[in-house]
Amino acid sequence: MNQNQQPAATNNPEFIHQNMQTGQVPAQLNHGGHEMFDVHEMLSGIVSTLNLYTMCRGHVQDPELKTMLNSHYQHISKEYNACVQAFQTGTNPAHKTETYMMKQDNDFVYGLKPAQPKKPIQSVTELNDETVSMLILGTLKSNASLRAMATLEVTNPVMRRVLADGIPNWIEMAYELSIWQNKNHYYQVPQLNQQDMTSMLNAYAPSQQTQPPLQ
Repeated sequence: MNQNQQPAATNNPEFIHQNMQTGQVPAQLNHGGHEMFDVHEMLSGIVSTLNLYTMCRGHVQDPELKTMLNSHYQHISKEYNACVQAFQTGTNPAHKTETYMMKQDNDFVYGLKPAQPKKPIQSVTELNDETVSMLILGTLKSNASLRAMATLEVTNPVMRRVLADGIPNWIEMAYELSIWQNKNHYYQVPQLNQQDMTSMLNAYAPSQQTQPPLQ
């Protein structure tokens, strides 16, 4: 490009200002202010999650847990790349969001059994399957919430759909890991007594539409 040529449209401040005033914003700039900050925070959370998987992988002993975490890592990596591409281009990523299919069944064991009180570890040598799974479960839950909040601030239609499509996958991965923990007595689930549970289950009734809808 010689000196007489105009710079690329997306790098020309005057071009950007004029198009923003008319609403004709290039796809890669079709992002609101809140969206930029929230998506940055969300992507940083994914990077931290992948780093946590990498750091913890060598401390896992259970083969089933190791396989699960490897599947999580591969899926999260693909979602991350899709999010980055959609964010930077404003257009559909090369690979669509895939549905994560967990390998665990969905049978929870309810009730509390005597267990040793939990306390912080003092050294990385104390990392084991229980502590690793708890660390990762916490970050999966946090990322699911962060992704949902970021999606609600997104104005770019492609980015919004990419983020929204991925939310169920984070929920599924967290659910799968909690089932594994429950099966190994790391995650106990208390229940209310039958009378209290019945009272709460019957505390609501279906809505009856007795008035015409608002015009």
